Amino acid sequence: MSDRAAPEPPARLTRWEQRTEVPLFLAGLLFLTGYAVRVLTPHEAEPWNDLALTLVWSTWLLFLVDYVARLRLSGLGARFPRVHLLDTVVLLLPLLRPLRMVQVYQAVQRRHDRPRLNLYARVMAYAGITVGLLGLAASLAVYHLEHRAPDASIRTFGDAVWWACATLTTVGYGDATPVTFWGRVVAAGLMACGLALLGAVTGSFSSWLIQVFAREDEKRPPERG
Repeated sequence: MSDRAAPEPPARLTRWEQRTEVPLFLAGLLFLTGYAVRVLTPHEAEPWNDLALTLVWSTWLLFLVDYVARLRLSGLGARFPRVHLLDTVVLLLPLLRPLRMVQVYQAVQRRHDRPRLNLYARVMAYAGITVGLLGLAASLAVYHLEHRAPDASIRTFGDAVWWACATLTTVGYGDATPVTFWGRVVAAGLMACGLALLGAVTGSFSSWLIQVFAREDEKRPPERG
């Protein structure tokens, strides 16, 4: 018995998501920029801190408008937050916005026909960008939470970037580790997300190689007995 196909999203919702994909990606970059300015500049550095705070809240309002629009266009009503749990979490924690790239990888996996090679390339590129943005966001968050804590080993933003690189690649040197509760929460989330995203990259790359070799075999003339 064949599995039931997942219901297709309404056409209006699909058109909305296609039109807002790039603007929301740019808004996510602006949000991250504003947050970085708030974290890395001294509190007395005006008017930069006020401008950064305005930028953070303005872009978050764009995320909220997008969420409400997709809620209405989906026709799911009160079930939308549960069905689209990742979108709900990302709205509440905008630093996790790069994780929405996971949905693209899942869409590729659900395709019944043979995906195009450039589709695999897009997934690998987007997932790679997502890893970098998520690492930057985690570096900023951990630096903000850790650099003034007693006995902290992460004192500078460079320490935080080094820690994020070691965590994302699952190396874990241990020379820079969070000591606060929320810092460790961020670390646990980055470990889980990093494994998932790197798995998406390696999985797509492996699938792409298999498809390339399969096509080469199809082109090769059959051997004569």
